[in-house]
Amino acid sequence: MAKFEYTVTKEDEGVPVKGLLRTKFSFSSRLLTKLKYQHLVFLNGEEVAGWITPQIGDILSIKLPEEKSDFPAEDIPIYPVFEDDDLLILNKQPGVIVHPTKGHPLHTIANGLMKYMQDTGQTFKIRFVNRLDMDTTGLLIVAKNSHSQDDLTKQMKANTIEKRYIAIVNGIVKEDAFTIDLPIGRPDPENVARGVMLEGGYPSVTHVKVLESFPKGKGYTMVELLLETGRTHQIRVHMSHIGYPLVGDYLYGGEAPWLLDRQALHAYKLSFNHPVTGKRLTVEAPLPNDIQEVIKKIKS
Repeated sequence: MAKFEYTVTKEDEGVPVKGLLRTKFSFSSRLLTKLKYQHLVFLNGEEVAGWITPQIGDILSIKLPEEKSDFPAEDIPIYPVFEDDDLLILNKQPGVIVHPTKGHPLHTIANGLMKYMQDTGQTFKIRFVNRLDMDTTGLLIVAKNSHSQDDLTKQMKANTIEKRYIAIVNGIVKEDAFTIDLPIGRPDPENVARGVMLEGGYPSVTHVKVLESFPKGKGYTMVELLLETGRTHQIRVHMSHIGYPLVGDYLYGGEAPWLLDRQALHAYKLSFNHPVTGKRLTVEAPLPNDIQEVIKKIKS
């Protein structure tokens, strides 16, 4: 369980515990309330009330609440890339939904995480910081406590989390690098497909960089994509709109069953500030085997 500590200094003289909690830690008001009522604030190892005024050199420590999810555990593989007391970053496989829904209450990453916790002797509430489509592979962040989730959500809103993807698209992309700045919306509420909507769409920005071109047949291009916003199907919609739909993306015009039966999209790199240490953390996940096979086919 995550733990936070602060040593009282001369500048803190006269400031009660509740004042230090507000100013020395970036906890949400909801979490501060939980800390108070669950008696999770300590001074020199002893429970302490918020009105108490510490002395110079005293150590104020906080334990975060223990919480847990109650999804049914299933034997769905979980592939950790990074893990500590506050975060689990995993490399998601294709064909698996991230979170249970009414239509898909089982066989999700969340169900696999319940089994993973049993196997590793852990207990935490599953909080997904980012989401990936069922058939998109790559890095998925799970916050193990509410503070980590709150902090990373703030970073998402401030656009300080760097999310990079690799995709194989149909056609030869002529520009080496460019930006797509087109709003995305849902034209038909009854249809899952999104589209570029100049009126009523939400601001959406995707930065595109060509990594390699494959002229065989009609031609293909491997691109790196940096998201500035995170709309549903953003990469798929943007690339299809400019004439380069993703290989295997039947929803947006990139069908290629002989190459791949899913969209060739992989979330390969994440960079953000760790919610507890504040240090910049960068993690990467290698291209999955099926996309590597696509590259071999279009190269030969």
